[in-house]
Amino acid sequence: MISARIGFVVYGVHKDGLKDPMGDLFIDDSIIERSKQALKDKGLELVDNDLVVATKKEAINSICSLAKDDSIDALVLFSGTWVWASNLVGAIREFAKTGKGIVIWTYPGSQGWRTVGGLVLKGALKEIGVKLRYVYGKAEDEKEIARILNYCQASALKNRINMKTMVSFGGRGMGQTCGVADPSQWMKTFGIDIDSRDTTELIDMAKKVTKNEINEVYKVIEKKFVSVPQKDETTERSIRLYVALKRILKKYDYDFYTIQSFPGLADDFVATCFAQSMMLDDGVPTSTLSDFNTALTSILITFLSNERTYYGDLQYVNKENNEIKIIGDGAVPPSLANKHGASFAQHGIPTEGEAGGLSVDVVCKEGKGVLARIFREDGAFKLVVARCLISEPSDHEINARRKECGIPFWPHAFVTVLCDIDTLLENWNNEYACLGYGEHLYGQLIDFAEQTGIEVIAL
Repeated sequence: MISARIGFVVYGVHKDGLKDPMGDLFIDDSIIERSKQALKDKGLELVDNDLVVATKKEAINSICSLAKDDSIDALVLFSGTWVWASNLVGAIREFAKTGKGIVIWTYPGSQGWRTVGGLVLKGALKEIGVKLRYVYGKAEDEKEIARILNYCQASALKNRINMKTMVSFGGRGMGQTCGVADPSQWMKTFGIDIDSRDTTELIDMAKKVTKNEINEVYKVIEKKFVSVPQKDETTERSIRLYVALKRILKKYDYDFYTIQSFPGLADDFVATCFAQSMMLDDGVPTSTLSDFNTALTSILITFLSNERTYYGDLQYVNKENNEIKIIGDGAVPPSLANKHGASFAQHGIPTEGEAGGLSVDVVCKEGKGVLARIFREDGAFKLVVARCLISEPSDHEINARRKECGIPFWPHAFVTVLCDIDTLLENWNNEYACLGYGEHLYGQLIDFAEQTGIEVIAL
């Protein structure tokens, strides 16, 4: 999970110990300290500016220096008191050229004239077309602090994926028309370059994996799973593919990937289920079937969540109780397993990979989070996102629940979406669903979409 690094700038003209006619300081230092601490308590890293900004020169020195700092993800402008907006807008406009998020935060209260300082600056920036988030709330107001946190985290996400590289191994999988990508659109919208390679080098690299490397993976398996798979040729090929993927990403400095899986690789060498599960658990965003939209959603959730991302088929929807079963074809991060832990099965579908391969057997643990997907409609990106609860069927009913789909050994997540189910179905444009753990994801994904010009369907 990323943590945004923000520039925190207090502004106002009534500073340097100036008191109002009642004898009180216009700028209340205790309010500023409580406000900064509230952000730190949420995990934000503050780059503090000791100077209260009032003049054009001060604004240029303070704000423009933050604009040149590549480690800064967002700017929080804290209204200390009234300000001459014309002294700040030029420097803030310069910061806005970086594309990083800008927040104007006003702590409520009559004394100090903070409200007018916040509104006059907001109006000035809106006048010249600077995008920002305006927050009016106390440091103790969790809802308003969340609005600052979400916006800054979304900006940090935007910065983290900029100038990264996504690679596609192999061609389109299983005829996925609704997962294709336009590389120019990805670069324009997210700053992500898309490369592509066939699976020849990947398979060749897998065949050259040493016995020592395979044994090292077995040691990892012993820590992540409740059992060790049978040591046979199929298991070894599954492990070889996992090691080869790590090698090739490092060799070419790729950050994310999607893989065709089948047809092709799963027929010629091994199914990708185990490798995908392990890569996801290592924190590498990915997808199967060369579904770029699933990979993109995986990237966003992986950066924003403390837990790993699970993507699988939106396999069954119960409209009576809003339950959705997400069943992936053998791929799931083992760290998401419930109390029974993660174990192994075989891929099990010869028509989708004659070579076979290990799959991961998991029931996802309970929690709160989101069901989300970035997709395209008529060439334009959209985000659909819904809050959800992840539950675990009881031990006496779980086997029957898993048999309902006909493939009980594939990973299952039992999700209840907190929205109108018909609206969700109307706006869900793919077989895959991405499950993210963490209630905060809802607001942060929406804010990311807002900052990147993506239409949001918030359910």
